[in-house]
Amino acid sequence: MENSILYLENADIYQRDNLVLSKVNLKIDKGEWYYLIGKTGSGKSSLMKTLYGDLKLQRGVGSIAGFDLKKLKEKDIPFLRRKIGIVFQDFKLLNDRTVFDNLSFVLKATGWKDKEEIKQKIEEVLEKVGMKTKYYKKPFELSGGEQQRVAIARALLNDPELILADEPTGNLDPKTSLEVMELLNEIHKSGKSVLMATHDYALIVKFKQKTIKCEGGELFEMAIEATT
Repeated sequence: MENSILYLENADIYQRDNLVLSKVNLKIDKGEWYYLIGKTGSGKSSLMKTLYGDLKLQRGVGSIAGFDLKKLKEKDIPFLRRKIGIVFQDFKLLNDRTVFDNLSFVLKATGWKDKEEIKQKIEEVLEKVGMKTKYYKKPFELSGGEQQRVAIARALLNDPELILADEPTGNLDPKTSLEVMELLNEIHKSGKSVLMATHDYALIVKFKQKTIKCEGGELFEMAIEATT
């Protein structure tokens, strides 16, 4: 467990009062990448939400980035989210603010105060995702791929140990999906752990990593050949 960034043992995952996954065992070590697959309604989103504190872990053992998911209180959630980066399918950017202001908002919300340090950090993450020249644009002025790049930059702001990517290519065309995957791949190579929920088997086959599947109320690891 010492080296694990994410650890679940006999964890029951609930969506409100419904048990959606039972006795989940999962261990992700630093620097590992796992895909999370399964049909709509199989429990992928509920598992992701449990990991970033939107749903409570009611039974079993669970820890992520040093936080005990069973003991997680409302006031701890912002601190947990400093340790993990979350990338959503629908970007979740604030449309009335520029790219710079979207990122600045997150830094201020997680305790950053120095204006110069904020500016430097934003420039650094936008450089990483190839969006440095678009800092003054508002999300609706950007393409879907560009918005997802900004969302990935936002996930990197607090130098997280783990990236949780929930269908990050779900709203993108195949070419843009490939570009976003290549970007996530580079971030992974820099030492970050990644757990990515996806429906896109073509990407799983192209960028081979360990794959786990939600099916019939259970989570299990599967061989990548089974997805081709």
